[in-house]
Amino acid sequence: MQRIRLRYTKRGRLRFTSHRDFQRAFERALRRAEVPMAYSAGFTPHPKVSYANAAPTGTGSEAEYLEIALTEQRDPDKLRELLDESMPVGLDIIDAVESHTSGLADRLTASIWELRLDGVEPVDAERAAEAFRAASSVEVQRRTKNGMRTFDAREAVVSLQAVAADEALAHDTDRPTDQPCAILRLVVRHVTPAVRPDDVLSGLRAVADLAPPVPAAVTRLAQGLLDEETGTVTDPLAPDREAATAPPVNEGAAAAAAKASAPEGPA
Repeated sequence: MQRIRLRYTKRGRLRFTSHRDFQRAFERALRRAEVPMAYSAGFTPHPKVSYANAAPTGTGSEAEYLEIALTEQRDPDKLRELLDESMPVGLDIIDAVESHTSGLADRLTASIWELRLDGVEPVDAERAAEAFRAASSVEVQRRTKNGMRTFDAREAVVSLQAVAADEALAHDTDRPTDQPCAILRLVVRHVTPAVRPDDVLSGLRAVADLAPPVPAAVTRLAQGLLDEETGTVTDPLAPDREAATAPPVNEGAAAAAAKASAPEGPA
């Protein structure tokens, strides 16, 4: 059985699709592309697709991940092209690698988010970000199925800063452009309970009274392992690429070398 890991996007108006909407569109694309899917057992078999840490409905993303299991070998690049052609524009399959390692979900420990705040002056956004960074804790509330829950939104935020408009992602072309616009970029650890971009926005309102006049456009730029030294987020598919290009191990030569290097026992 071959396993393929895919990276896909949610762009423009399709950021409003739910995870279930994407699942339906993706399963239709699998059928159109005639992908030799492996299926689960039981009375209601379904394609073996594993989704990892999907973005909330209403947020865009450049870095969503899933894994599929195939009954026949396929070239990952050609498979990506076939699936991308079968998906709606905006739900784009942009990368594919064969799985050579375990634990893809375990490598998604942090995300980079971009918040576009229309109607907010950049200087005001930077001032609010500075106040958020300076706070030892920022308590916010979120409604859950068990009622309102209070938690610290500050601890999970690795970095938060304003960036120039020309450095921002340009996929939200349906957003207004004739008013001030501030762009914030943040790196957030994946913790429990999860700290989402809207929680950070609630925190900015609490510590600096920053309240955008229109809802923020939120986009996930990346997710993967957090490098604690640099504060950057690494590509979670990189280990699979490295494993695919590594030279094969000659087990006989390795065993001979190990035997030669072992200390001799008593005569």
